[in-house]
Amino acid sequence: MMRFEKFENQRTFETTLAGRPLIVETGKMAQLSNGSCMVRYGDTAILCNVTASAKPREGVDFFPMSVDYEEKMYSVGKIPGSFQRRESRPSEKAILTSRVIDRPIRPLFPKDMRNDVTLVCTVMSVDPDCQPETTAMIGASIAIAISDIPWAGPISGVVVGMVDGKFVINPTAEQEKVSEMHVTVASTSELVAMIEAGANEVDNDTMFDAIMEGHKANQQVVEFINSIVAEIGKPKFPFVSNDPAEDMFEAIKEFAIEDVRFALDTDDKRIRDERLLPVYDKVHAQFDEQYADQIGKIDECLYKLQKYVVRRWLLDDGKRVDGRGINDMRPLAGEVGLLPRVHGSGMFTRGQTQVLTTCTLASTRDAQLLDGLDDQREKRYMHHYNFPSYSVGETKPSRGPGRREIGHGALAERALLPVIPSAEEFPYTIRLVSEVLSSNGSTSQASICGSTLALMDAGVPIKAPVAGISCGLITEGDRFMTMVDIQGLEDFFGDMDFKVGGTKKGITAIQMDLKVHGLTPAIIREALDKTYTARCAILDEIITPTIAEPRAELSPYAPKMVSTKIDVDKIREVIGKGGSVIQKICADCECTMDVQEDGSVFIAALNTENAMRALAIVETIAKDPEIGAIYKGKVTRLMTFGAFVEIAPGKEGLVHISRLDLKRVEKVEDVVNVGDEIVVKVTEIDEQGRINLSRRDALIQLEGLEPIEDEEDTRPQRREGRRDRNGDRPRRR
Repeated sequence: MMRFEKFENQRTFETTLAGRPLIVETGKMAQLSNGSCMVRYGDTAILCNVTASAKPREGVDFFPMSVDYEEKMYSVGKIPGSFQRRESRPSEKAILTSRVIDRPIRPLFPKDMRNDVTLVCTVMSVDPDCQPETTAMIGASIAIAISDIPWAGPISGVVVGMVDGKFVINPTAEQEKVSEMHVTVASTSELVAMIEAGANEVDNDTMFDAIMEGHKANQQVVEFINSIVAEIGKPKFPFVSNDPAEDMFEAIKEFAIEDVRFALDTDDKRIRDERLLPVYDKVHAQFDEQYADQIGKIDECLYKLQKYVVRRWLLDDGKRVDGRGINDMRPLAGEVGLLPRVHGSGMFTRGQTQVLTTCTLASTRDAQLLDGLDDQREKRYMHHYNFPSYSVGETKPSRGPGRREIGHGALAERALLPVIPSAEEFPYTIRLVSEVLSSNGSTSQASICGSTLALMDAGVPIKAPVAGISCGLITEGDRFMTMVDIQGLEDFFGDMDFKVGGTKKGITAIQMDLKVHGLTPAIIREALDKTYTARCAILDEIITPTIAEPRAELSPYAPKMVSTKIDVDKIREVIGKGGSVIQKICADCECTMDVQEDGSVFIAALNTENAMRALAIVETIAKDPEIGAIYKGKVTRLMTFGAFVEIAPGKEGLVHISRLDLKRVEKVEDVVNVGDEIVVKVTEIDEQGRINLSRRDALIQLEGLEPIEDEEDTRPQRREGRRDRNGDRPRRR
């Protein structure tokens, strides 16, 4: 057996980031990849590999790259909770992390390259204080940068938090809990390449400063990566460009530019699509024979021609496709209460973009269970986004949500999260579902607006209404132009989709998609300012006039929720042996109940009366009965001297015959029978914990009545020596 002390090409590079060691190991693992590295940040370890196909993929008009962020449960010492006990499809968080890594990396690849590229970031160890998401982004950048794959990187990514009014780079787990923001910033050596933010209504100035703070921190890491590339980076391989020849594009441009201008010059997407169909037919009829071996590139030329027309209109003429001003929004509309049986509904329309959001309220036991790498075990507020093919006039079967749908839903969820009431304030699980009915750009932002309407229609006491808007960008050299509320064409042919959600007070979410290498501070500042103005206009002109505040009452079809908190020592009594007590309460009161480890009890029923009845029972079990308290109980046994009444499971008291009614009672059966529910008042608790009750006193107090007969009952009272509480005679000694 041979023993190798060290792999021949093994290298280790080290720096620090936010006061913690960042170590990169290469040449030891996965040596068949085009580029590979193990990145260690604290005790977090991510293996990053990138591979590329030797030949371009045929018949595609895009750069075919896939990014996978693989969560391995062994990284946190857990066995997966599925039946197979192994990792299967990626979690929602893994998909979102893949998208965050993809967005700053993709624009740096050559746009005309068609070689397949696959990037895999495998999470192998997790230190809660060293986030694996940004570690994976840095590792991905290193793997591509040292590979032979053409790329204009590197990039770096950090998270910016704000604790006690101060910015914190890559906050620890404890700092995250109290941070006012979670802003992921990716940068090249000069520009900001990606922003993904969630914040607690942070103002524009603070958000801008946070982005710049993250950009500054990234420069150190970019410099570190460049030093690694200088030592071990491979020469980049040549590739076959997919761009059509310049003379081919110029010939098609000269032939069809006026037809394309006419086709695009309308605010109606349907008319535009109808006008473009004969243009495509006309161009193919003219050039198919001339470019018989490049017919597929004719469509590419027409795409480039549309892009050329739109960008020239914007940059040279300040003209938008639909005739709007640069800072004008499309016509807006809002509506609530569209669906009578759902708990809340709201529809938001912006031009030809239309989203209908529904709100469903349920008990806390319906919260989503999570099985991930962090310590979050459940989620009580969810937002789901659906994008059917009919929304863009296409024919395609539904196959469930893809990465785009999951990403858009998460963005809307993040935007609303800061205004969602806590479980203590509003003890419900909340699910929002946004159905995109038609799409012509910015559906994720329409989802935010529709969600605000649906939440308020459902009676959810949100802290403030939230709106969302996007800002686009066209660049040419040092020139740039931003425009508010971009529609589909401006998104397709533009350079940026800068989405911002927030209240009037401040920003709650940002997601930035770029097609260029990055943004300057001036562009970021302008985008923040323009989206704030537009956001306030939506809130003032549409949201507030449609529904000014959350409805005072919930839908009659929504469950009625109440909650309390009991001593943890009493949880066992509330649940009962084998769940007998809680099951009986749920059956008797027609409710559902969730008892949590900290003693929080959440009760849901179809009507408030049943919920309050169950709550009273729980509190009676959990709290010792107090003299003077009134309860509603069930008669369990009848004796000649009175009736035993159960005021809570396992808690029973005696109503003496003299305290059974407002008037004198001859026989107990004349007033109550076993199974009757009656109100009783606790009048005495003796030294042995036995409870004496009075129906008579309860009626007097509750109904303000006077007893018909108030003379003292002269019949002999039950004596302890004669019978016990079961009515049995004691044995003689």
